[in-house]
Amino acid sequence: MAVVKDFSVEEKLVELIKLQKLDSKLDQIQTLKGELPIEVSDLEDELAGLNSRKNRIEEEINGISDFINEKKEIIKESEALALKYEKQSENVKNNREFEAINKEIEMQQLEGKLAEKHIRDANVELADKVKVFEEVKHRIEGKEAILANKKQELGKIIAETEKEETAFQSKIEKARKEIEERLLFSYDRIRKNYRNGLAVVHVERDACGGCYNAIPPQKQSEIKQRKKIMVCENCGRILVDEELSESVEIK
Repeated sequence: MAVVKDFSVEEKLVELIKLQKLDSKLDQIQTLKGELPIEVSDLEDELAGLNSRKNRIEEEINGISDFINEKKEIIKESEALALKYEKQSENVKNNREFEAINKEIEMQQLEGKLAEKHIRDANVELADKVKVFEEVKHRIEGKEAILANKKQELGKIIAETEKEETAFQSKIEKARKEIEERLLFSYDRIRKNYRNGLAVVHVERDACGGCYNAIPPQKQSEIKQRKKIMVCENCGRILVDEELSESVEIK
């Protein structure tokens, strides 16, 4: 753990203001990206799900097609057997043989008709699957186009801000080392509590610059004296006077 030298309260406040301004600058850079990183991630997840669904439907289509081909083979076999039995019927010697052969012919004809029914039903199912497959494929193409645009947009922003972002991150790391652990813990905790990331604010028009609640004159006087760390009783943010805040510049 880095050793932090003993700062006066005013010096501590200056370091906190500096860190807040650096963090706010980095927050602004992150804001430029907006929701793009989340949108890209969500689109990638959605595409992964759609592609899995497409592959599953494709397997089902192949399965139905194989089933139809099997039934077509059954029809061919039944027709061949029926033809064979018809030829045999020309040489029967008695009614018993004739009836037996007729039954075999009827069985093969029934087998063929059943296979034809299975094919009709399977073709209906196949048409539905193909329709769904095309719909999913179309959705994937649309999502891929959107994702490509989002990635291009995000990549452009990253390229434009990467150098500046890296510089601010480096300055933030350096600034954090100048602040005692207890204050840094409080600062981080307060920052996490608010979407705008403001943990240190100055008094503006007799009010807290974070929640805009009025600050009593006596407390404002104490804040200007810079003899102790003061916080807003309403929102808990660290309060500094406007003059001190404006005197702190970051490069």
